[in-house]
Amino acid sequence: MMQSDIKKIVIIGGGFAGTALAKSLEKKLSVNWDIYLLSKTNSITYNPLLTEVVGASILPAHVQAPLRLILRRTRIRMVTVDRIDFSDKTVYYHNDEAASLQYDQLVFANGLGANTGMLPGLREHALPLKTVGDALHIRNTILERLEQATIHSDPDRRKLLTKFVVIGGGFSGVEVAGEINDYLKSAARYYKNVKTGDCLVSILQNSDRLLPELPVKLSRKTKDSFVKRGIKVYLNSSAEKIAKEKIVLESGEVLRAATIICTVGSQPHKFCQCPELPRVNGRIVTQSDMSVAGIEGIWALGDCALVPNRYDNKPCPPTAQFADRQGKLLAANIIEKLRGGKTRAFLYKPLGKLASIGRNNAVGEIYGFSISGLVAFLIWRAVYLLKVPTLSRKVRLYLEWSWAMLFPPDIAHLGFERSGEDSPEFPKHEEKRQ
Repeated sequence: MMQSDIKKIVIIGGGFAGTALAKSLEKKLSVNWDIYLLSKTNSITYNPLLTEVVGASILPAHVQAPLRLILRRTRIRMVTVDRIDFSDKTVYYHNDEAASLQYDQLVFANGLGANTGMLPGLREHALPLKTVGDALHIRNTILERLEQATIHSDPDRRKLLTKFVVIGGGFSGVEVAGEINDYLKSAARYYKNVKTGDCLVSILQNSDRLLPELPVKLSRKTKDSFVKRGIKVYLNSSAEKIAKEKIVLESGEVLRAATIICTVGSQPHKFCQCPELPRVNGRIVTQSDMSVAGIEGIWALGDCALVPNRYDNKPCPPTAQFADRQGKLLAANIIEKLRGGKTRAFLYKPLGKLASIGRNNAVGEIYGFSISGLVAFLIWRAVYLLKVPTLSRKVRLYLEWSWAMLFPPDIAHLGFERSGEDSPEFPKHEEKRQ
């Protein structure tokens, strides 16, 4: 086969949507097509478990799986996409140097980034939770606060250092608040000047209940569990601005805490913000088969897209179970389109939703039935264990969870400084010997 006969399908994004799509295409696409996947990292991150990295329940490597172990036929390029020229059908990107790639079919599966500019002071004084790097940084910050508190002479300052506020009462906010609270209570006993009672986690929610995606009774159980464990819950409370070690609410009330974590606010990537793509709130609007109207050969799925679900005629929520199923259907739709056949509309009835709220406790709804407590927690772990990519990651995660049930939490601060950095003893340029 001549090289000129080879056509290219380019997928931007290596998350659950892009990976599921590429994996399905590998099985169905004919050999005269090359599959390219462009991603800023060379691994897929299982984001639902990032909160467990924050609480040192699992190691960061256990929530990531190398794309090259999952995808064998796909050509993976670890690059940053800069822009797309739709007229020339070319994607421009860079790694150590600028380059480009022409396509015959293009798929947007690049997800969303953290919107650190949604509130005044958010970028400077709060910690987002979107990536493994974010999770590790939050974990290190928790340990730094405990280390600072144990050596500080002022008792009021020690109390402030061990106060944490989580902005957002959805799934990520509730899960990270529960993890941090459990981690603080377990770790505080190793710090002689830190009292467990002084370690305070608060959660800020701008609606009248936590976990608004779940039934009211589960929201109530979550709040009751938090209050019982000493987590302070602020409902119908919105932040107006964030300053150093404090949050100013729209009501005028001021919450003081040394560490502020934000789990709300997403924004699209810049290369998606082009006039050719129809968008609502930055997300790409698609037709029911995930094609983009008005541009031949362009598709979108996952968090970056507004995909209508034929089941309830609402846009699909940005969750892994939807991304995975969108990827599988889109692979079939692309094949049908290339054959001149009829594509299918996305239709999926979600199995349910689960949220871990700490202390071996969870709440959720499965097939319309509400569950909570230890049973829900075991189901939560079983579901995520099955969905984590690759067998080796599943085994490691199972062993890590089992280990964590028997032994104290890991309180090692994971430093990332390189030797000689910011150190006056090691000058950047060694003087030439005479």
